[in-house]
Amino acid sequence: MNLHIDIKKRFSGFSLEMKSSLSGDRMGIFGASGSGKTTLVHMIAGLTAPDSGEIFLDDHCLFSTRSGCNLSPEQRRIAIVFQQAMLFPHLGVKANLLYGYRRCRTENRKIRPEALVEVLNLQQLMQRGVNRLSGGEKQRVALGRAVLANPRLLVMDEPLSALDDTLRYQIIPYLRSVSEEFGIPYLFISHSIPEMQLMAEQVLVVEHGKLAVISTPDALARSGMAQSPRGYLNLLRLKTPAFREGLFHYPWGSGALIISDGKEEGESLFELSSRDIILFKKNPEAISARNLLKCRIAEMFDSDGRKGVVLESGGSTLVAEIVPSAAKELEIAPGSAMFAAVKASAFRRLG
Repeated sequence: MNLHIDIKKRFSGFSLEMKSSLSGDRMGIFGASGSGKTTLVHMIAGLTAPDSGEIFLDDHCLFSTRSGCNLSPEQRRIAIVFQQAMLFPHLGVKANLLYGYRRCRTENRKIRPEALVEVLNLQQLMQRGVNRLSGGEKQRVALGRAVLANPRLLVMDEPLSALDDTLRYQIIPYLRSVSEEFGIPYLFISHSIPEMQLMAEQVLVVEHGKLAVISTPDALARSGMAQSPRGYLNLLRLKTPAFREGLFHYPWGSGALIISDGKEEGESLFELSSRDIILFKKNPEAISARNLLKCRIAEMFDSDGRKGVVLESGGSTLVAEIVPSAAKELEIAPGSAMFAAVKASAFRRLG
């Protein structure tokens, strides 16, 4: 999918001026609250008209002051999942799901409702009223309703921000799976770097109504490492652990990661802060940390006075964070060997 934007919009006390082109099936828009993310999304979807400029989706004109083009939202076939599920309270789950599908032109109906219900695991909810759903269930139904409209582009406008951490990371696999299963490109909007790491391949960063940079989620996480209260967050999908002496041993690299809060079956997503990794030049004789990983320094990067150290072990990587004086004292450089220590309790299970 190719999205071209060259637009201007002025409000009282705020103006948006954006010129950019994005390509790919998993794109993100990142920025702080009030930066203009939602305004931009509304103009792409046709909910708000720019003052001037043009918007093209796959060389198809959505808006242009030069040619007088301004397609209605339904003509654009862009579906939006909002921060709040915004389900119709007078309709049940099944009727909510089919709302967009029934208004979709027959020739555009490429997704079978039964297939979507299975992908989103909604079978047990189909006969319920929406007032009997949890927050995560409501978002899954809202996602299903949007997908069954058979859109050319799915826009997710901060769809996780109203959920707690447990629900947030339960929903993310569903967000990705519908895109992959049904071939729908998406535009994911968020102010969360971890969400961008999990959801996007290319990120448009918005600041004060303007394009700051087009980046990758990893580059975004690296640049914000020093300023983040939790540093760089390593996100690890691990599965099939062995359980020994009250600890979970997950295969990783050429060895294993030993984690206190795991689960014996299925895949788990873990978060590990770069600040919870301690580096040693030599193998320490004895430490209390259960993880002692022999690594090679694959890369180093700067982030506002801190040093990011990319550790490689058996084809897998972790990012650690140190101060420049530590890098000098330990003679850390790309290609050198190091030992990394991590407590079993430092890993936070997200889902």
